[in-house]
Amino acid sequence: MADVKTGYNPLFLREEELRQAMELLFFAYRDFTRVPDQILAKHGFGRAHHRVIYFVGREPGITVSELLRLLQITKQSLSRLLSQLVREGFIQQSPGAQDRRQRRLELTEQGRALERELSENQRRLIAAAYREAGAEAVEGFRRVMLGMIEEGDRRRFDRREGQPESGAGPRRLTR
Repeated sequence: MADVKTGYNPLFLREEELRQAMELLFFAYRDFTRVPDQILAKHGFGRAHHRVIYFVGREPGITVSELLRLLQITKQSLSRLLSQLVREGFIQQSPGAQDRRQRRLELTEQGRALERELSENQRRLIAAAYREAGAEAVEGFRRVMLGMIEEGDRRRFDRREGQPESGAGPRRLTR
């Protein structure tokens, strides 16, 4: 059904509307990663390092195999990234409690500080855009983004009283 104010009907997307959405994603990603890229460059890191730092910070105790599945990169690539991040003191590894062969990952204090620095500008950008767009647009954006990611990853964002699905999202290690 067409929007009364604009005459726009989202059920019939034209080529131009799809192209504009693609460009918006390109520009948004460019601006979203600009400041973190500058910070990462100071450490000799790239965006892959950022993703590892982000998800290890988001899910303390994540196993290497869980991180591999999440990032969908090769074992060799992740090994190279983790080796550097561990060697430089940003991530620590520990064996699993039940399975000693598992490697559980956690940010060090230095890693947490870097993750905060990398995420600060990104959180500000998202918060400002959300405030400007309003609650209905935020939910619409969420649904669009969910529609673009693989079905298996969507489960991370299932809502149960506003929280990530059990077993997804931030976890805390029990010691």
